[in-house]
Amino acid sequence: MSHDDGLCSIGELAERAGITVKAVRFYSDNGLLPEASRSAGGHRRYGPDALGRLRMLRSLRTLGLPVREVRRVLDEEEDGAEAGAGSVLEDVVAGQLRELGSQLTALRWREAGMRLVLECPPAERADRLRLIGAVATPPNTAPLARFWRAWLPPRMPARATAAFLEVAVAQPPDDPAPAQVLAFARLNALVTRPCTGAERPQPEAHKAAGAHTSAVLYAGLAQAYDLAGTQLRRGAEPHSGEELDSFVGAYASAYSSRDTPAFRGLLAGQLAADPRIDRYWELTADVITAPGGPPEPTPGTAHDWLFAALDAQTAATG
Repeated sequence: MSHDDGLCSIGELAERAGITVKAVRFYSDNGLLPEASRSAGGHRRYGPDALGRLRMLRSLRTLGLPVREVRRVLDEEEDGAEAGAGSVLEDVVAGQLRELGSQLTALRWREAGMRLVLECPPAERADRLRLIGAVATPPNTAPLARFWRAWLPPRMPARATAAFLEVAVAQPPDDPAPAQVLAFARLNALVTRPCTGAERPQPEAHKAAGAHTSAVLYAGLAQAYDLAGTQLRRGAEPHSGEELDSFVGAYASAYSSRDTPAFRGLLAGQLAADPRIDRYWELTADVITAPGGPPEPTPGTAHDWLFAALDAQTAATG
């Protein structure tokens, strides 16, 4: 400091910190860099701690932290709290990392979407652009969740609904291939198009369950689908076993019935007559499968595998 009182001017502080006077004035005006006093002529004066605070401030701003978050970190630094010291900085940086991750995901989706438009035949570009443009970046799965909430039994317990949505709603990858972006855009268009209840009716095997028994049914089906998914990854053909027993048991428990050959015959007939939403599951598999990899199982493909096993068994037993 160049003055007898240990204080320095705004110009001297800016020079020592290697920034402009305008920047120092901005920080001061926003309460991030308090002045120690004013000279007789009304000029700002700063104390010995100002340079260290200013350097910390610049470092935080270099990380891209907004002013309000910088203030939180500096206030904690100034308070010198022993308990949990640095916790604000940790929270702020973690928040910025999450935000950057979201921004990077959005950029990757935009890039893949642009490649889709650029690489398709010129006559298809307008339609593809409209399809891709209807998807937010980063992609939003809320439309898919709304689709399933309208499809699930009314008044099904919230916990059971959340558990089903976790497996039924396709989670888009952070770094998608163009084909995955196209599949998600088509999936988004499928669930957001105007339709009547008759176009996506709930299976009769599910509608008969009440609010409580529907939770039992879907919990049991989730377990069966998980078991069948293991068989699908192995490339196994549909067959009788633990997977099929779990599948039939879910329906038997929901309807307070016993798992008998007669029950299996009735269930096979009902499932064969129930409506299907194969297109949803086809697109879901395209979204969640890594490029060039084997198709990832979905609840839809697991259901098909289990039904095929049930149908074969009931046909064999007459």
